[in-house]
Amino acid sequence: MSKINARSPYYITTGTVTNLTSTQLELYIYQGTQTTNRGTRIYLLNSFAVDNVCTFEIAELIRDYFINVFDGDYSTDIWWVDYRTTQFIQGAAQTTSGYTQLKAFFGYGLFEDGANPTNSQAVLQSNTKIVKLDDAPAVIAVDRSLATQVTYELNGTQVYTKAISTSTNSNAQIEYVTSGVNGSDEFEDRVIQDGGTFEGSDCLTAFEGEYTLFDFDTILVDSSTGVTKLTVTNESECKFTPYKITFINKFGVLQDIWFFKRTNETLTTKTEKFKKNIISGASYSISNHQDKTLTKNGKEKLTLNTGYYPEAYNEVFKEMQLSEDCWIEINSKTLPIQVTSSSFAYKTQLNDKIINYTIEIEFAFDTINNIR
Repeated sequence: MSKINARSPYYITTGTVTNLTSTQLELYIYQGTQTTNRGTRIYLLNSFAVDNVCTFEIAELIRDYFINVFDGDYSTDIWWVDYRTTQFIQGAAQTTSGYTQLKAFFGYGLFEDGANPTNSQAVLQSNTKIVKLDDAPAVIAVDRSLATQVTYELNGTQVYTKAISTSTNSNAQIEYVTSGVNGSDEFEDRVIQDGGTFEGSDCLTAFEGEYTLFDFDTILVDSSTGVTKLTVTNESECKFTPYKITFINKFGVLQDIWFFKRTNETLTTKTEKFKKNIISGASYSISNHQDKTLTKNGKEKLTLNTGYYPEAYNEVFKEMQLSEDCWIEINSKTLPIQVTSSSFAYKTQLNDKIINYTIEIEFAFDTINNIR
């Protein structure tokens, strides 16, 4: 089944039809079980023929249906897109075609990918090398229509495997496979997710160091087109507090990237003022504000440093820069952010020896709660 990446144009064309006057397209956008939950059409589009060809662009209509949310629990829905056409030859309606069925992701293609990019691969990420925090799970997204099995190995020995099955439901097209509990990166989170109560102590800290998630260095993803091998590197950090950013990548799924080194935090405030009348009678108090603050709020920003990354991660940082939806995990809370670094200089081991990126982010909310 063809895919639509809703952040890039998707064209439907009739091809050259002799004496074609126009074409009518019925568009259905829905979730749930494919075909069963199709319901009534959402759009009825008409295109007049130019040189006996009619063309429609539908991705712009579909992307409006995506509302990307992330609260620490990895889950992504897609949208089913069905359409059928009726051609008019010399003004007379012809037989309406059968339904063409597509599935839409909130992804995109690059210019060099050409028209109607599909990103058709089982592993829904660009990198085959994964860098993560030690004792944090590695979460990868796979296309359930292509992937059949995910296997974790350590030194060539299988330590965990999970079978992947197909589904006709829109909320089960993307499978997030993890070595831990979904949405839990730390030992404390995993205890809470499992229904327990966490009580910190020195003994427990020592216990955490001995009983981590199962070790692995390779992830193998079997699919109908072959096997994809992902290599995993664990990084420990004892001086700085590591932060995890999760973003929607080019495939339209959630992907993690860790920042291990120094973090700087800043606060920028914005104030609206007015001149206040402080006179009382023929005098005034010098303790009163003549310049009075009407409203004041702030935005907090972080400057993050990645630590040393392999050159293969350049594509991942590129996708993070181009992402419209990003989140950061701080103090066991998942908070929305915007990447404010507007430029990105690619680094290579040949030119730069050691690759470290500095990224500026801004929290996507005001510091003082003003939600009304």
